[in-house]
Amino acid sequence: MTSSYQPMGSRWYHNIPVISSLQWLRQHHQHHTNTGHSTRQQPHEPIRPNEGISHDYQVRQRQQEQIATSDLVTRQTMIWDTPLPLDSGQQLAPVTLAYETYGRLNEQRDNAILLLHAFSGDAHAAGYHHPSDRKPGWWDEMVGPGRPFDTNRYFLICSNVIGSCCGSTGPSSTNPATGKPYGAQFPVITIADMVRAQVRLIDKLGINQLMAVAGGSMGGFQALEWATAYPERVRGAILLATTAQSSPQTVAWNAIGRRAIMSDPRWRQGDYYDHEPPADGQAIARMVGHLTYVSSLSIDAKFGRLFHQHEGPQFTLEPEFEVERYLEYKGTSFNKRFDPNSYLYLTRAMDYWDLPARYGSLDAAFSRSQARFLVLSFSSDWLYPPSESQRIVDALCRVNRPVEYAELPSNAGHDAFLVNHHVQSPFIEQFLNSLTVKELTLGA
Repeated sequence: MTSSYQPMGSRWYHNIPVISSLQWLRQHHQHHTNTGHSTRQQPHEPIRPNEGISHDYQVRQRQQEQIATSDLVTRQTMIWDTPLPLDSGQQLAPVTLAYETYGRLNEQRDNAILLLHAFSGDAHAAGYHHPSDRKPGWWDEMVGPGRPFDTNRYFLICSNVIGSCCGSTGPSSTNPATGKPYGAQFPVITIADMVRAQVRLIDKLGINQLMAVAGGSMGGFQALEWATAYPERVRGAILLATTAQSSPQTVAWNAIGRRAIMSDPRWRQGDYYDHEPPADGQAIARMVGHLTYVSSLSIDAKFGRLFHQHEGPQFTLEPEFEVERYLEYKGTSFNKRFDPNSYLYLTRAMDYWDLPARYGSLDAAFSRSQARFLVLSFSSDWLYPPSESQRIVDALCRVNRPVEYAELPSNAGHDAFLVNHHVQSPFIEQFLNSLTVKELTLGA
C-alpha cells in the first residue's frame, strides 16, 4: 500500500473515508449540538460578590466546594520483592509503582485503558487529591464522565514510571543495600524496563488484555513498546506527538540538560539528598527543555519583546524581558516537584529509545503488533515533528496494520497534546468507539 503526505488533514486507511481534520471537527460539533450531548460540563451561573468578600475569594471557595462534592482520587501503590530484570543486565528490587485509577473495570474486564505519562508527568492524570488542590491531574480535560476517556465507559489506569520521583522506585528511593537513597547508584533504565514494570501492575489488577494504551511524547514510546513487545495484550494504541526513535537532535538537547545538572557543584556525584540539591543546574536544564516543548509562534504570541517592568532596556545583565522571567519561573517551579537525578535517568532512557534497532527495522517491529493504531501529530511540534509520526504510519501501512492518522493544526508546539484538548478529542473519542468491537481483522 502506498501513501501520500497530506498536511493539516486526516489520513484514514483500510477503506475508511479521508476527510480533513477541520471538517471532522465541524461534524463532531454539529453532532453534539443536535443530540444535546456535550463532552464538557455546563458553566455555572455567574458568581455575584457579597459585601465585604472579594470576588476572587468567592470564586476560590466555590471551586473548593465543587471539588469537595466530586469524587476525589487517591494515589495507590503496589510493591514487589521479586527482582525486576532490566535491559542493562542488572535487577531492581524491591519495586514500587504508584498508580491511580478512574472509572470501573467491567465484569468482562475488557474496558481497561492504560494512560502513559510523558517525561516529567506522574500517575495523577485526572481529578484532585484534596479539595484545596490548585490544579487537577495533567490530563483532566481528557479523562472523566463524557470526556474522550469516558469514565462512565472505561476503566483508566495511570502509573508513574520507574526512575521517576513521584511515588515509584527511582534514584531518590532507598537502596536496600545501603539504607540510603540510591542516587547515582540507581541502575540505568530503558523504556522497555518501564513497561516491564507496568506489565506487573496490569497482571496484578487481573487484566489479560488492555482495550488501549495511550500516551504522548515519552508516553508514546511506552505505548509503542506495549504494542510491539506484548502484542497479544493490546487492542488499540493511541500515539500523540511521539516518535519510534530518538533523533540525534533530541539526544543533544537531553545532553545539555544533564550537563547542566552534573556541572552544578551541589550535585555531588548524585549523593546530595542530605544536602542542598543541584537546583541551579536543574533550573537551567528545565529552561532549555521547556523551549523544546513550545513553538516560536506560541512564545511570540505570549511575550513578544515585552519588557518585564519597564518600557525599554535598562542596560543591565539582569533579566529584563518577560520571556526571561517566564523561563526563570519555569526552572524554579520545576525544582519544587522534580528530583534532578530522575531528570538524568529519564532523559537517558529516552535517548536509548530506538524501536527499529530492537527488531531490525520499523516494519519488523510493527509486524509483531496485533493492535489498531491512532497516530496524532501537531503542525508546530518541532521536537517530534509530524514527519516522525508519518514514518510510523508509513511503516504500519507497509505491513498492513490498521492505522488512522491526522496532523492537527496547532501553535502550541510539542505540548499541544497536553493543552489542545478540543482538537484531538473527537479523534480519540471515535477511535475508542471503534475498539468496542473486538473482532479486528488484520491483513496478511
